[in-house]
Amino acid sequence: MRCPFCKNIGGKDNTKVIDSRLSGEGFVVRRRRECVECHRRFTTYEKVEERPLRVIKKDGRRVPFDRAKILRGLEKACEKRAVPSEKLEEITDEIEREIREVSEREVPAKMIGQLVMNKLRRLDDIAYVRFASVYRDFKEISDFLEELRPLMGPEGRDRE
Repeated sequence: MRCPFCKNIGGKDNTKVIDSRLSGEGFVVRRRRECVECHRRFTTYEKVEERPLRVIKKDGRRVPFDRAKILRGLEKACEKRAVPSEKLEEITDEIEREIREVSEREVPAKMIGQLVMNKLRRLDDIAYVRFASVYRDFKEISDFLEELRPLMGPEGRDRE
């Protein structure tokens, strides 16, 4: 850290941190520093650098990650279901966090779709099947039945 007053660039210990605190929504750290050479104080702000994340589509195209698209898909799947919008925001946050933990720069669209399906399956069976029908591009009733079979349990299989 270079002192803005005396321009001292000494070594790694050329300034002392007097105080640190989170500023804004927790993504910026405000630090009060003191130069060990001239003893003047100054403030620095450190912001977490977000890695630009790209999604690899089925056809190989790479597009910027869009968290709003995940939320829209969840909202559409949960339409007319008793699922609070706060829960959908929470799920969207979880999915984005999981994607960023796993991937440095690029993530396959298939992985995102699978994460959404896993979350919906635990949340609401109907929403899960709605999403699956679009995501997996169901063409026939047999596709629905195949997806429903595990959800119906042993009793459901007897009804077929």
